[in-house]
Amino acid sequence: MSDQLSPLPSDPDVHLSVFLHGARFDFTACLTAALEFVRDHREHHYSDAVNVIPGDPSGLPRLPNERLYLER
Repeated sequence: MSDQLSPLPSDPDVHLSVFLHGARFDFTACLTAALEFVRDHREHHYSDAVNVIPGDPSGLPRLPNERLYLER
């Protein structure tokens, strides 16, 4: 499977923005994985360092290891 294909094709893709050590990283992720990533990051790291941004996420790389956030 290509890294650019959603692990949950029926889920809409969203724009996930992560601010980490002074750098911003933008990814595409399926909604379910994005929400779990946000919950996990806020629980274990900084509460305001991850956001789901409205708009088309086309052209952004997929969240690395996105599938792992679906296996919880």
